[in-house]
This record gives sequence, structure tokens and C-alpha cells, in this order.
Amino acid sequence: MPSTTRCLRPTDVEPFVREHCFPPAEGGLVGIELEQLTVPRRRELGVVDHESLRAACKRLGTLPGGSTITFEPGGQLEVSSPPRPGSSAACAVAAADLAVVSRALADVDVRLVAVGLDPRGCGPRLLTAARYEAMEAYFDTQGSHGRTMMCATAALQVNVDVGELAAQARRWRLVHDLGPVLVATFANSPFAGGAPSGWRSGRAAVWAGIDPSRTRPAEASGDDPAADWARYALGANVMMVRTSEASFEALRSPLPFRRWIEEGHELGYPNLEDLAYHLGTLFPPVRARGWLELRMIDALPDPWWRAAVAVVCALLHDAEAAALAGRAAAPISDRWSDAARHGLAHPDLREASRACFVAALAALPRLGADATTLAAAEGFYERFVDRGRCPADDLLDRHRRQGGVLPRSPILEEAWT
Repeated sequence: MPSTTRCLRPTDVEPFVREHCFPPAEGGLVGIELEQLTVPRRRELGVVDHESLRAACKRLGTLPGGSTITFEPGGQLEVSSPPRPGSSAACAVAAADLAVVSRALADVDVRLVAVGLDPRGCGPRLLTAARYEAMEAYFDTQGSHGRTMMCATAALQVNVDVGELAAQARRWRLVHDLGPVLVATFANSPFAGGAPSGWRSGRAAVWAGIDPSRTRPAEASGDDPAADWARYALGANVMMVRTSEASFEALRSPLPFRRWIEEGHELGYPNLEDLAYHLGTLFPPVRARGWLELRMIDALPDPWWRAAVAVVCALLHDAEAAALAGRAAAPISDRWSDAARHGLAHPDLREASRACFVAALAALPRLGADATTLAAAEGFYERFVDRGRCPADDLLDRHRRQGGVLPRSPILEEAWT
């Protein structure tokens, strides 16, 4: 909560970021966050009974692999795995726990749908916590994209450690360079309002329409990622001010964090606690939180989310694959919009994706990937990358043949036939 007197300087931000967001790490830990839409099993346009859904999840207690269940404001369900060494171990835990959740939801007539943007449109906000009310009020000053992001998007988030101190800058640059390639390769949200939207990743397009001070990629051209992230935080507008443990006030006029430090606000001056909270309200494609959150990948069905996790980890954890991927991705590291609109139909993104996948597939056996993980990555390459396609293209093809915008059955059942 803010102070009545000035207690921070802009120069205090970088040391805090360095200590809390970039602690040296080793061991190749991986965490997975699987967000998915919740829809009625038998009534595509029906309404989910979220009270029964949450009760069913609560009855599960602790999941076998230790994953946690949370909900996004529009009722999207998220299964977050604990960190595990390597992609295979992380995928195994996440898959097992997701299966437990899916079976429990079937008992209350709910199924999970893994697409990046609800193709039926944006429903109401279901979570009423004060911070979500303040977030909605903040975004409402800028248009409708904020509500859509909160209530209708779903992502696959891959969390990786920041690496040893000497390797952090290289990893920071690489994950940013790979961003457009990952958006294009795994784009899986081509519908909006019940019809094709013209975007392969409508989710990425929605995010691009939100306050760019907190959603654009951070700069990653230097040799000091902590300094890059501190500059980003200082330039980002303050979303809300926490006035008590349970009260938040949205800021409806732009106030960069640096200016809040220097000039204050009628609610006070920020302290380190306010800085920590501000960092948690930043939503770029790569976010540093003591680890690196890769937030640019659309929600994907099984087995394709495993392929995305495996490829990301291979390109970051294997030195040879990292070097090859960096050379392929760096020339198109600014093609975020092209990636969202065209997916792998864009020739430059297609060639970069192929190069990255070939490097990752060679690296996975060296990293000890199990047969299931390797098969998912190989299957994705053959079905999509090698053909210049992404999962959104399958959804569009199905829509043209059968109509409808929600998959009727998991893509897993079709992937191996």
C-alpha cells in the first residue's frame, strides 16, 4: 500500500528486479500452465454451471502430481504444474493431473476446450474479486479488448528458469526472438463471434489491442536482462493502486511507474511492495518473475501442447539447438502481427519454424525426452510445420466442412489416424 512520503527512487527498481526476477538458476526446471475454456458437454451454446464446476474441482483436493487448479475471470480453468526437471517430467505431471480434472468435470456436464480465444464471443466476468473489478475498470478506458482478454482467452504458458548468470542474457534474447515463431507455429484461435476472424491467433490480436505499455515485448537487445526489465517496468502505466489488503483503485489516466515514483499520486507514493505488485500486472509475451514465463502460445489440445513444451525446452536447454534457433528466429523477431494473422502461411515464419523444429527434434533425444514427448513433437512437425500449417488451419478446415466453431472431440483422437 502506498506511502504518504516518497520512499523510492527510479534507481531502486533495477536492484529489486535483479534480486527477485533474475536470481541465478540451474537445473533446467520447467513448469506448465494449461488454460482451457469450460463449456457444456452436450450444449455448445449453453451456459456452464460454474458453481458446480468449482465445487467439483474443490472435491478433488490435492491433485496426484501436485498441480493447482485456478480460474480466470471468465471461468477459464487453469491447471498449473509444479516445476520439474525437463519437458518430459513436466508434461507427464501436467497430463496426469489434467486427466483427473477432466474426468471430474464430466460428472458435472462440463468439458474443457483448448483454443486460444472463445469462438462464441466474450461472456460475462464471473470472478468478483476487487482486483478483477479494478482491472476491468482500467481496461475499459481503452476499449473492449481488455474484457475479452480477461474473459475469453486461454493460453499455454511455459515457465523455464532464467539460467545461470552468464547465460541469462543469451536466454533472454532467445526467448524474445522466438516469440513470433511460437505464435505462428502454435496459433489456435481463428474464430471470433462465431465466424472466422481473419487471424490465425485471434488471442494474440486481442492482446495486441491492450495497453501497449504493459503488453508489448520488452527490449532484449542488450547484455543485461535485469536492466531491460527494470526499464520496462518503469515505463509501464500503473494499472491499479492497492489501498488495503482487499481494496484496489483503478487508475483511469496514464501514470508510468517512474512518474508515480517521482511525482506521487493523491493516493500516495509507491514502496517496494507496490513495485512488486506492479510487476505482477505486466503482461508482455515474456515476463520475468524469478523464472521466465513464455505467454505467447495459444491453448492447445493434447498432444500438441506437449509438442510446444518440448520444442521450447529443447531450444533453450540444448546449446546446439539454441544457436540454430537463434540464427533462424532473429531476423523475424519483430513479426508479431504477421505471426498472429498468417501463422505458418507466412513464408519467412514457415522457414524459421522448420529450422527451429529440426533443431529441437535433434536435441530432444540428447536431453533424454521420453517416447511420448518425442512422438508429440514429431507428429506436430509432420502434421503442421512441414506442411506450412498451424492448428488454426485444422479448425478452419473443419468449420468449412462441418460448420461450428468449437471442436466436437479432442484433436488427439484425430492426430494419429
